[in-house]
Amino acid sequence: MTLTHDQIVALPKVLLHDHLDGGLRPATVIELAAEIGHELPSTDPAELQRIFTENANSGDLVRYLEAFAHTTAVMQSEANLRRVAREAVVDLARDGVIYAELRYAPEQHLAGGLSLQQVVEAVQAGIEDGIAAAAEEGFGIRAAALLCAMRHLDRSLEIAQLALDNRGENCVGFDIAGPELGFPPSQHREAFQLLREALVPVTIHAGEADGAASCGEALGLGSARRLGHGVRIWEDIADFGTDDAVLGVIAQDALDRQIALECSPTSNVHTAAARSIAEHPIHGLRDLGFAVTINTDNRLVSNVSVSGEFEALQGAGWTREDFLEATLTAAWSAFLPYDERGDLAETILEAYEAL
Repeated sequence: MTLTHDQIVALPKVLLHDHLDGGLRPATVIELAAEIGHELPSTDPAELQRIFTENANSGDLVRYLEAFAHTTAVMQSEANLRRVAREAVVDLARDGVIYAELRYAPEQHLAGGLSLQQVVEAVQAGIEDGIAAAAEEGFGIRAAALLCAMRHLDRSLEIAQLALDNRGENCVGFDIAGPELGFPPSQHREAFQLLREALVPVTIHAGEADGAASCGEALGLGSARRLGHGVRIWEDIADFGTDDAVLGVIAQDALDRQIALECSPTSNVHTAAARSIAEHPIHGLRDLGFAVTINTDNRLVSNVSVSGEFEALQGAGWTREDFLEATLTAAWSAFLPYDERGDLAETILEAYEAL
């Protein structure tokens, strides 16, 4: 059964990997930049989107990261953070997302004089505004925040404590983000120990810009319940993509424990973690039984939506049953209490049965 665009948009979706500073509306970036006198490469929304996406797909990391210099520049006040978070939730709800975890690094939003705690509270207020606004439009969505520490800096223990202090109400988990290659999880051993002992859920960017060994550190030392992207775990599988595939220790552990891989197909192509959608490791990992999920990573930068990723995967052969399995996997991998994950799964199953 080939799904139409409208059917795909209407399907309930669970989004586990979406960066708040990578998902602004182009018009919002332009408006907020004008207010603070920040210069952009264009003040036309369509042209700005084109520039950001062209840079993302250039194969040049410096050009890829240019967008984030602009988005974080306009996210340095309580009002702006609140607006960006509200709009993100509304946009996701309109795309059929019923649960989303929005991740961001509080340490990147202090230039305007906010404290780390004020940043957390501003984002949470925006999330709540977005849930209410979406409800007024007839959409039901739950959303939560993940706090990230920048892995190439030295505040991970402080951000881990911030996540612990805000667990439940303002934060459902922790991540380390930023440049993966050269900055392994082992550099943040104290932060992970604190979170492990306090039973705070952790997901770690791994297997995107570095290989399977990075995934191994994330699973072992970092005790990650999920892997941010995780697609290069295939490098620990001999004869990957064939009937004779043999899993190494790292890949076998991720498979055995059904560690969710937060795959972001288009973004993974942009960052060279995959050669194309058609050749993306997500297909082979799915076939081997790995817990693959479908995510956006940076909606503005890569010019994607969850529905758009579904459509791209359908073009590569994915079926309704594949989408159901990946969505249920995402629901059961959410950083929510067990019964609430069950409620998500029930909603998803009912919608697919109705389809």
